[in-house]
Amino acid sequence: MSLRSTCVSRLKTAVFDTLVVGGGINGAVTAAALAERGARVGLIDARDFAGVASQQSSNLVWGGIKYMESFEFALVNKLCASRNHLMRSYPSSVREMRFFTVHETGFRHSLAKLYAGTWLYWLMGRGQTRIPRWMSTATIRAEEPVINLDGCDGGFEYSDAYLIDNDARFVFQFIRAALDAGAAAANYVESQSAVRGSDGLWQVQAVDRISGERFKILARTLVNACGAFVDQHNIRSRQTTQHAHVYSKGIHLIVDRITDSRRILTFFADDGRLFFAIPMGDKTCIGTTDTRVDDPLPQVTEADRRFVLDNINKRLKLARPLQTSDIIAERCGVRPLVVKQGGGGTPDWLQMSRKHVVESNRERRHVSIFGGKLTDCLNVGEELCEEIVKMGVPLPHPRRRWYGEGRPEQRELLLRQCAELALPTPSAAAGEEGSGERLWRLYGEAAFELLETLRADPSAAEIVIEGTDYMRCELALCARREMVTTLEDFLRRRTKIELTLGRARLQASKGLPEACRLLFGQDAQRQLDAYFASGAAPVRTEQRAAALA
Repeated sequence: MSLRSTCVSRLKTAVFDTLVVGGGINGAVTAAALAERGARVGLIDARDFAGVASQQSSNLVWGGIKYMESFEFALVNKLCASRNHLMRSYPSSVREMRFFTVHETGFRHSLAKLYAGTWLYWLMGRGQTRIPRWMSTATIRAEEPVINLDGCDGGFEYSDAYLIDNDARFVFQFIRAALDAGAAAANYVESQSAVRGSDGLWQVQAVDRISGERFKILARTLVNACGAFVDQHNIRSRQTTQHAHVYSKGIHLIVDRITDSRRILTFFADDGRLFFAIPMGDKTCIGTTDTRVDDPLPQVTEADRRFVLDNINKRLKLARPLQTSDIIAERCGVRPLVVKQGGGGTPDWLQMSRKHVVESNRERRHVSIFGGKLTDCLNVGEELCEEIVKMGVPLPHPRRRWYGEGRPEQRELLLRQCAELALPTPSAAAGEEGSGERLWRLYGEAAFELLETLRADPSAAEIVIEGTDYMRCELALCARREMVTTLEDFLRRRTKIELTLGRARLQASKGLPEACRLLFGQDAQRQLDAYFASGAAPVRTEQRAAALA
């Protein structure tokens, strides 16, 4: 049986201490924390893990410098501490990154005031990053000649943190940790309703969106971690809450790399909010927008594209302005922002923060998680452990560490063993990173399985999809361990191949059909057709070729 089939079977038969509905960052850390500490955990998501907001971020793990303008110093202090904690816990994935900022004359805050703010930000970050640096226009011109300095009077550089891989991959690492700790997690399983029975158990009516089968899941406690859909699921489960969501749409455009530096270029867009040009391998991710919407699944509009392109073209001196034909891929999602029910309107739209709120109904043993962001994810996991214990679910290992990379000595061993093998030279997209570092970051101690395969069969090191670094043996490992249920799961969320190559280049790829065969066996052609068919639903793909077992 495939990993997904096994988990679905367990969801049908077990009685869980906690069922987590939603596999974005909030649900993933909740499942990982509870499972590692000994609870019996189930997790379901109507789409793929990290399939909505958690795959559309800027890949930034930052301390919230923008909230200093609205004097939310307590929030900034907390986010800086959370950022530092993530950097220490995931040093291969969450790394310090320099932010390079220019100041336009006449901006609402002076350059001196903003620069002083970066020092206060550094102090609130406990001095855990490199110190800020004042930059004259001459220095900027020498170090970043691509920046248009017309109307600028200088700038500065400060540090925050950045996800080396895509956000969805980071989320999946928590899903994998939950699975390793004994949780039953399945993507494409939708909760259609939830009621609490007379026996005190939650009864969740679920449907497998791949097979169409309907079944019931039983759990002592229920966690609504549906992200942008928290309010909708609370209606289904008849929960009344003090909080709700409003949505802010943000988009990013991915284009070929616009500068060779490894900094994040930071500007203030025409609407006054921070605007970034972010390194993404050999590409650049540009954005974002901030538009109030009512739809949790928004689309990129021509006006969105025009806003991003106009703002970046205005602030850079490119050989030719970026056009829509230069766009390789797009990201579009909503920020679920927390508001009080009946609060009499919302505060200044551009100043609303991404704080999270955990709201519990202990009598009914139900928890809703509102808002949140990647930076604060470990706090969410800890808070949910506390809430579930208060609802009468004991955790046998209450102090067990449930997050973080594998043991440092195992990393060093993996790097030494990788150096002994003739692995493919990393592509330009990998920057200066070696193959060993990449394998450790993506797979942790499971990467040793890859080395065993490579020793037995050196041809398993073949790069399957041209323009990427993914070896044949990696695709086989993903098929076994990563619950890749559709081709988009692999190309968009387990990897960032779709973002860096784009669909047009993938359609012309000679290696993609072979990658599909390794991932899906006999279902390969159907998966390939479904991926390129506009608006196609997930195909049924529970059967795997015996060779992938």
